[in-house]
Amino acid sequence: MNDAKNMTKYSLRSWVLVLALAPTILVGILLGSYFTINRFYELEDTLIEQASNIIEPLAIAAEVGLESKDFETTKRLITSAQLNKASLVQFIAIFDDDNRVVVTSHHYKNHEIMRFGKPLESMLRTELEQVGDSMILRSPIFKSSNAPVQGFNSNQATSDVIKIGYIAILINKENALLQQHRAAVAAFIIVLIGVQLNLFFTFRLVKNVTQPITEMVRVVAKIREGKLDTRLTGNLIGELDLLKRGINAMAGSLSEYHDEMQQNIDQATSDLRETLEQIEIQNVELDMAKKRAQEASRIKSEFLANMSHELRTPLNGVIGFAKQLLKTPLHSSQQDYIRTIERSATNLLSIINDILDFSKLEAGKMVLENIPFSLRETLEETVTMLSSTAREKELELVIDVDSRIPEDVTGDAMRFNQIITNLVGNAIKFTDKGSVQLKLQLEDIKDGKLHVRCEVIDTGIGIDEQQQSSLFQAFGQADSSISRRFGGTGLGLVITKRLVNRMGGQIGCYSEPNQGSTFWLSLPLNISQYPINDTLPLAPLKGKSILLFEPKTLTQQATERMLNRWDMKVTIVDNIDQLQQSTNQSSKVFDFALVSCRALILANSPARLLKLIKPNINYLLLTSDCVEQEDVFSQLRPYVDKQISIPVGEKLLSKSLLDPHSSALNDSLLPLNPVAMPAKLENLSVLAVDDNPANLKLIDTLLKELVTQVQVADNGELAVQLAKERSYDLIFMDIQMPGTDGITATKLIRSHSLNRNTPIIAVTAHAIAEERERISTSGMDGYLPKPIDEAALKGVITRWKTKPKFTHFDQRTLNWDLCLTQANNKPDLALDMLKMLLKSLPETVEHIETALSQADDDKMLACIHKLHGACCYCGVPSTQMLCKEIESALKRGVSIDDVEPEILELLDELTKVESAANQVISQLSVDI
Repeated sequence: MNDAKNMTKYSLRSWVLVLALAPTILVGILLGSYFTINRFYELEDTLIEQASNIIEPLAIAAEVGLESKDFETTKRLITSAQLNKASLVQFIAIFDDDNRVVVTSHHYKNHEIMRFGKPLESMLRTELEQVGDSMILRSPIFKSSNAPVQGFNSNQATSDVIKIGYIAILINKENALLQQHRAAVAAFIIVLIGVQLNLFFTFRLVKNVTQPITEMVRVVAKIREGKLDTRLTGNLIGELDLLKRGINAMAGSLSEYHDEMQQNIDQATSDLRETLEQIEIQNVELDMAKKRAQEASRIKSEFLANMSHELRTPLNGVIGFAKQLLKTPLHSSQQDYIRTIERSATNLLSIINDILDFSKLEAGKMVLENIPFSLRETLEETVTMLSSTAREKELELVIDVDSRIPEDVTGDAMRFNQIITNLVGNAIKFTDKGSVQLKLQLEDIKDGKLHVRCEVIDTGIGIDEQQQSSLFQAFGQADSSISRRFGGTGLGLVITKRLVNRMGGQIGCYSEPNQGSTFWLSLPLNISQYPINDTLPLAPLKGKSILLFEPKTLTQQATERMLNRWDMKVTIVDNIDQLQQSTNQSSKVFDFALVSCRALILANSPARLLKLIKPNINYLLLTSDCVEQEDVFSQLRPYVDKQISIPVGEKLLSKSLLDPHSSALNDSLLPLNPVAMPAKLENLSVLAVDDNPANLKLIDTLLKELVTQVQVADNGELAVQLAKERSYDLIFMDIQMPGTDGITATKLIRSHSLNRNTPIIAVTAHAIAEERERISTSGMDGYLPKPIDEAALKGVITRWKTKPKFTHFDQRTLNWDLCLTQANNKPDLALDMLKMLLKSLPETVEHIETALSQADDDKMLACIHKLHGACCYCGVPSTQMLCKEIESALKRGVSIDDVEPEILELLDELTKVESAANQVISQLSVDI
């Protein structure tokens, strides 16, 4: 059908011309093309053969000069060859086995195109490469003793051939191209003459045949335009008369059908109009539904923010005053009641945090940080917080970390802590007896990134296969009765799963009912460029003897592996009798002993037993996982050098063994409930602002235990007025207050008061990221979340009581607050990173200047990339921005000359950074 329509687009005259001319043109083009292409190939083959006849003898002749390093003779050889065939050979170069140019026939500006781009081992014979209007032939140069047969078709095995380099020739194809063009022009002229002769006869035929049809074409064209009353007239001959009648009949039929078709079109148009109106209505409804959904999401966010504030505000008073009550004289039942109130409020706070985390993950607003942290230290801190619950249930809690895992990594330490807390906390919650084991194994280290597999193995109630599918669903647990027995919202695992997925990892579980469960996760972490903590010198422990008395299998195995990694001589005993036998040998004296307190209690007289074995032990450490054993400890203390809690972390144990008599390490031998000594008050004047009476009273009480002068204000207006009348060392400002809120009050204090430069700390129950960002941009210096933690409050005061003021350099050159943020708010770590950057600057500047003078793009990119990585942890925004611009430009292929202004600006900026860093280090080193 389509072919017929296409045929009607052309006149009969055109078809006659086409059918008469096409065969002639086609045959002429085919013949001309065949002979032309054949000629092209002949010329090409002749050129390649000539080039091969030049390069292969040269490859053989160059072997002697290349082997003996006689480059001058080799240069004369290839120069003579190039001059002898100057019209054919444009340039000759010889490369050694390291792909370096050793000899060239003459200077050539673009000699890099002659280099072989693949590994030299892949060049087995003479190879050809086309480059524009030239071609490059490369032939390997072998030692003459075992050189293979050269040539394009050589198949000789080359596995045992010694290759010492290769020769490359740039062949000029201009003469061959000129001959090819001449052959093409000649073929074209011959074809053109044939076409002209054919045209002469064709036009004579067209003139005598197509005149009657031209009128038919005109009439059909009018009919096609809609003039259906047009008809053909006159007498025509033969088949043309039949064609005329057919056209007239067709015109009559079309006129009838036209009227009917118009009616159908009108009806279809009416139906389509109605359909479009319905689609438009649906689009409007969808747009309204989208706006309602966005409004609902906004309302939900506002509701969560308000609920966070409204719930945290009373919890602040409950938890804060519960802790204050514990400081007062109370009998045992009152202390138990207060601790129960504190635990209940803390549990309620954790539920609120889970709901907020789930909402942020669901909305995609969870922002992950990338800061350096100590992996083992973070794990030990996390498990230590959970160890009290495990001790209450008499569970064996074990940490086992692969020694190959680096200590210093970068990532979101807080979220990593949250993941481990959720998994280990769940394992403890659902395990009544047995053990909970946390294992970390190294999966892979590649390109500065390590993949860690973490497993939490328990001996708890287990989960059947059908219930495992609902583990990671929100507000759901594997068994609906679980929430009745153990409590919980069912959000812990879904938050953990989404956090792991956001970090680029995977999580899963395999379990059997009454056999325990194993939750595993694979997580990628970046290796930190800078050490977070000083590496302990473990060499002094090598060869030291240690007696390990730990009946619990998992704890014993984990501790034994740890000690074996330190190359210590470990003697393991499993019971009291073996312990006595090992220490009764008068000649056997152990450097250290690690003894389980729980196992000692099983003896009739643990104190007498320790007294007997102590003479054979230079330093005795007691591991404890028992609850309420003060009476036992009081008996054992005279024979114990140090008491540590289980699970035993690598950091604590290594420090205890390396410096056994350190006073800091013997703090644990103090009584379990020592009398609190009154802390020395900081000589500071502090203003606290809060509209909630309970919260204001709490922060007033806490501050009076830490500073000498405290003044309170219950609204923003009063706070602004007090700030105008008196200067303070520190201001704690609530955010959400009626009338003048905290942000407005801060702006007023900053604009006109006696406290324009006074540190202002936001105290708020808001916990969402948007609120914190709004607070940070409002002129406030810090953030203290509710419920207020006494340790956090003390940390804020300690940090801001001597706020550093740097006035001799631009904050864009070096920003100390940004340094702290990038170092996880650890001043000592931030200072160490700044010192390492300062130490590396002279070498970095030297490398940059060398790369700039040599125009070495690769060396410059390597230097800038390394400097860019260092800037990410040292609070130098201008340097970081310049490094990013230069690195991006170099990676895009921009030359050094084009980015030279930015490089010079970077060198100037590094000079400023060096000066600013020296000032900061000199001012802060003593304080920190």
